[in-house]
Amino acid sequence: MAVHAETITEKGVASLFGLNRLREELFEWRETFSALLSANAGRIETLDNQIAALGPIPEDGEEAAEITARRDVLMASRQRLATPDALVAEAHARATGLLGEVDAQIRAKSNRRLQERGRSPLNPIYWADAISELGSSIEHITADAAAEIVVDAESGALLHDIPGALFYFGVAAVLLLRGRIWAAQLQAHALDRTARGRAIVSFVLSLGQIILPLVGLYALIAGLQLLDIWASRADPLLSAIRIAGTVVIVARWLNTKLFPPGDGYGPLSYAHDVRGKIRRSGILLSVAIAALVLIEALLALRETSSISVAVIMFPMNVLAAWALYRLGNLLRQPPVVQPGYTGSGGTVRRLVGQLTMFTAVLTPLLAATGYDAASDALFTPVVWTLVLFGVALVLMRLVNDIYAPKTSDTEDDTGSLVPVLVGFFLFIASLPILAIAWGASRSDLREFWSRISEGFAVGETRISPTDFFTFLLVFVVGYLVTQFVKTTLRSSVMPRTRLDLGGQNAVVAGVGYVGIFVSAMIAITSAGIDLTSLAFVAGALSLGIGFGLQNIVQNFVSGIILLIERPIGEGDMIEVNGQVGFVKTISVRSTRIETFDRTDVIIPNADLVSGQVTNWTRGNLAGRLILSIGVAYGSDVEAVKEILLDVAEKHPMVLLDPPPQVFFMNFGASSLDFEIRVILRDVNWKIVTLSEMNFEIDARFKEAGIEVPFPQQDVWLRNADGEATEEAKE
Repeated sequence: MAVHAETITEKGVASLFGLNRLREELFEWRETFSALLSANAGRIETLDNQIAALGPIPEDGEEAAEITARRDVLMASRQRLATPDALVAEAHARATGLLGEVDAQIRAKSNRRLQERGRSPLNPIYWADAISELGSSIEHITADAAAEIVVDAESGALLHDIPGALFYFGVAAVLLLRGRIWAAQLQAHALDRTARGRAIVSFVLSLGQIILPLVGLYALIAGLQLLDIWASRADPLLSAIRIAGTVVIVARWLNTKLFPPGDGYGPLSYAHDVRGKIRRSGILLSVAIAALVLIEALLALRETSSISVAVIMFPMNVLAAWALYRLGNLLRQPPVVQPGYTGSGGTVRRLVGQLTMFTAVLTPLLAATGYDAASDALFTPVVWTLVLFGVALVLMRLVNDIYAPKTSDTEDDTGSLVPVLVGFFLFIASLPILAIAWGASRSDLREFWSRISEGFAVGETRISPTDFFTFLLVFVVGYLVTQFVKTTLRSSVMPRTRLDLGGQNAVVAGVGYVGIFVSAMIAITSAGIDLTSLAFVAGALSLGIGFGLQNIVQNFVSGIILLIERPIGEGDMIEVNGQVGFVKTISVRSTRIETFDRTDVIIPNADLVSGQVTNWTRGNLAGRLILSIGVAYGSDVEAVKEILLDVAEKHPMVLLDPPPQVFFMNFGASSLDFEIRVILRDVNWKIVTLSEMNFEIDARFKEAGIEVPFPQQDVWLRNADGEATEEAKE
């Protein structure tokens, strides 16, 4: 095989078709060699470990004979296993080199083919011959069909086949003419009766607009096959009819989904009149393409000259280009921005429209000047690209309707992340199809994937996309398992223990951190990544952590300390940096507290570990309340004391053990100062208790005639003679 391939590449006379066939064979051989490259790798690794276990050969040569003999046996076995691997590696390298040479010749021939200029179909001297050859092809098809009918009629086969053929033709006529209408009516009827899953039901039933006409198309083909009026020419003609009909049916459905009639704006949100024009242009383009397929199949039945084919096909090429130009011009129109529309603006539309119009103008010009291959190489990929983007938009609209329904009246409703992930997946899945549309072969895609699969080297470790997806899959599974375990602990296990809420949260958080770390380690091991070979990467990261990420690491370590020591826990009321509030969450970097005015304060964990923190509710909710009160001079202090003690003892939030206490604290400037010191059952009710006790004290003082004074000040005024007079003013 290799000698044959080298001979062909050296001569350089093979056709483009022959080179592609040779490339397919070489690729298959190289894939076989790739599979054999690591056939003995496991056994060789075992032998290397055995040899290493025997230790190095002593420098003085003094070694036990048994060890030397065993080492020689192992080395011989290793060499015997390594020899086939070396030969396979050489064959693999040879196949890779030949593939490169064949690819170079394929590219060169493809470029020359695109640059080849034939005769122009606009030259009138070719028109008569082209019309004659077209008429001759139609005449031969008609004559063959008539002759076959006569033969079948004489043998009685025609009379036997006509009923079945008429049945197929009847089914085809009904489904082709009415199938799409029936599917639309069924869709509307089902949506009127469906409350849930409307998006899925609508999309699935809309596929009936493709399925029913396609069944009619295949019924038509079955009827023609039953009559067998074209004999040996039936297969290419029927295949062309099948392709042409499918193009028109699918294009009509796609245009309806992208640019719906009626009140719906569709995924691209065009105005009603613009949508109608785009639908008509898209259907006209599909009809022109279908006609090109049928004419090409008809001309292929006889050996029609290339210039005659170009002349006959040119009018349909112009019609298709005109439809494409009109479509591109309409696509440039701006969208109608209705409520809830989140699509693109006019920039992308203008770009797509301008590129489409440019293609529509350039392709007939290339065909008119004789560059038929270049015209086909440009027109067909552009049309396929538009179709592919249209299908992707329809699927994205379906996913958005399912996962991102407009159930909220707020403007901040961003929906689900699933549409974004599906959109990314559709983009990745469309790349191979786009590559094929623009001229890539299946072997090219397999070659590209093979090179991608080989990955890239980091140290002595080779990382490939397969390893990455393996790592991602294992890590995601481990993460989901960790979340499940955390949920089970939080809801079922921890409530049955004697741990307080803070301890339960600490255990759950610790299990989460350990689970994520273990998941990452298992994922790395499953992907075959050797961490020892990434030591320099770890060193660089450590250096970066030391200089730039030290605050983050400090907060992370402080978060671990908080979870282990639990000086504060979720639900505690704390005071730190002048902020008082309840601890809501303790994460690895920071702690979130909610203040009494319902604002969230994010505090770095390092401040909680190294700074001063007051925990009002740690261990229990009991806490002390000090209430200061002043009474006027001359008041009965014993009566004041009794009232204050009675108020404190009767309040339900005040503990009687230890009992409330009243202290005469000071002779103030305007009042006699007292303090009530009590212990509350729940310090979280401190402000409410203070307010209620103040209301009660005020009422009791009024009943007892005890006055709560306000500050008084004596003002001395001097007259002009220097004599002082005293005037007291309140």
